[in-house]
Amino acid sequence: MLIGELSRRTGVHAHQLRYYEAQGLLTPRRHSSGYREYADDAVVTVTQIRRLLEAGLSTQDIRYLLPCATGTAPDLEPCVELVDTLRARLDGLDARIDTLSRSRQALHAYIEATERRTSCVH
Repeated sequence: MLIGELSRRTGVHAHQLRYYEAQGLLTPRRHSSGYREYADDAVVTVTQIRRLLEAGLSTQDIRYLLPCATGTAPDLEPCVELVDTLRARLDGLDARIDTLSRSRQALHAYIEATERRTSCVH
């Protein structure tokens, strides 16, 4: 199928599909005219890519994990270092959440202190 049909069947814009190709996530055949031709299983691959992106994984992570993905969910088969990669991504998210929580607490403290000073002025 050509890129337009893959776009229609997956709901993913053609420019995003070309980006996935540039990232090594999709590998279409090329016609002599330059047109991309995707195999039928590209629909499942694009669905897997979208779901893994929704999970917060980078395209670099996905390129590594995609060979382990089966089905549209996707389910991940135990591949070498799969769990380590997922745990590292989760650890990074947890660290960012901790940083955001500390920032949130600090902002609350500044707001409360400023509001107390404002109420003293009146």
